[in-house]
Amino acid sequence: MKNYVQHDATALAALVSDGELDPAELLEAAIERAEATNPAINALSQKLYDHGRAAIAAGLPEGPFRGVPFLLKDASGELAGHVTANGARLLSKGAPAAIDSHLVERYKAAGVVIFGKTTTPEFSLAASTETSLTGATCNPWDRARSAGGSSGGAAAAVAAGIVPAAHGSDGGGSIRIPASCCGLFGLKPSRARNPSGPLVGEGWGSLSVSHVLTRSVRDSAAMLDATQGMAPGDPYCAPPRVRPYTEEARRDPGRLRIGWHVAPMSGAPVDLPCREAAEDAADLLASLGHDLDMISLPGEVEPLQKALWVLVASNVARSLHAVGAKLDRKIKRADVDSVTWSAISDAKNMSAEDYAEALFQIHAQTRSMADLHSRYDAILSPTLATLPPPLGVQRTDTDDMDAYRAALTGFTPFTQLYNMTGAPSMSVPLGWHHPEKSQSVLPVGVMISADFGREDILFRLAGQIEAERPWFDRLPDLAARKECA
Repeated sequence: MKNYVQHDATALAALVSDGELDPAELLEAAIERAEATNPAINALSQKLYDHGRAAIAAGLPEGPFRGVPFLLKDASGELAGHVTANGARLLSKGAPAAIDSHLVERYKAAGVVIFGKTTTPEFSLAASTETSLTGATCNPWDRARSAGGSSGGAAAAVAAGIVPAAHGSDGGGSIRIPASCCGLFGLKPSRARNPSGPLVGEGWGSLSVSHVLTRSVRDSAAMLDATQGMAPGDPYCAPPRVRPYTEEARRDPGRLRIGWHVAPMSGAPVDLPCREAAEDAADLLASLGHDLDMISLPGEVEPLQKALWVLVASNVARSLHAVGAKLDRKIKRADVDSVTWSAISDAKNMSAEDYAEALFQIHAQTRSMADLHSRYDAILSPTLATLPPPLGVQRTDTDDMDAYRAALTGFTPFTQLYNMTGAPSMSVPLGWHHPEKSQSVLPVGVMISADFGREDILFRLAGQIEAERPWFDRLPDLAARKECA
């Protein structure tokens, strides 16, 4: 299929439904694309080609994405019969999952053909996908740079045209960060919009949620329509949608009140291309008839950063202790990468009061942001504070934790806020930077967020932006080198 990469998932599903394409033919086109491009980017952690072929042979359900090739992030998506490694050496040889997660059940019901898993940093603990298990995942636009993380493999695979959509998860920006790095649309839905069970009730103490990375807005909307909603055993749920998100993506957003800022709460410096992308987006939205005001965010960064790490580190440590119990031994330093060991070590010094205080801080910040959202329909900012960084700086097996922490906080000071509040937030590929003395072009994302449960506003706005500034036909050139840098 020569024009495979010219279609989004919605278009491919329509071709299958109309009988113009056979799912088996479509899968082989995706496999051919994967074999041709993956050596250049290292985005696949598991090749499950026979699993995809078997699913087609068994008969696919008549879902909205019947026959569309699809990849799971090798974290937070249990696929029965296959290992979920979480980017970790410790789990890569573990027992296969006994059941599908609720989210994977819904992906299958939508008709997608799962034929692989994508790379992720160990336990999703980095904003770049570089780990001792799978090595570095390269940015398809510049293979000396990071594809972002923790859903970096998913983003690289979609940007390279292996699949039109891939599963990701976001506990601190892990959908939006790689979407910005790789020139994709990436929406983090509201807390509990998609189910996390049945093995867990929530990710990272409510911080982490799952959805997809896509090249088109309508694919993201249609996939959320297929997966959203409470599942049995969920501890809570997001507010019900008013209408399908596919309809929202086609609706006129009306005249919105939009607050925008280019300075993060932490005060971290922001690279000029990232500031300019947000400023250009503000000008675009104003030209489309929206009302924009410069704002500053409420809150204090230090207690929020501490709260975030308490929730992440304690939940990672609990997960590792559970793994140790199954292995009938304690987890040792040699079992995991440096960043993971740092989480385990720090968690030992955290108390129940620390956990309660962390929840108090993020709930207080949620109330402050709710007040801001009462005055503004959407909040605009850069997605990231820097361009995609060079590979090697944010490896989870780093020997220099101080440099790692500095690089992380300088790179991603905008995204974590909306994991703490649980509000929906999206990265839109509106900026494209041409570095001096380079033939490459680098994507620069712009982040737009809304109040809790208001994905409808984001999809309407994203649809309007996409119609005004289309990005779908932009694809990286992967012919220059065969191997990942």
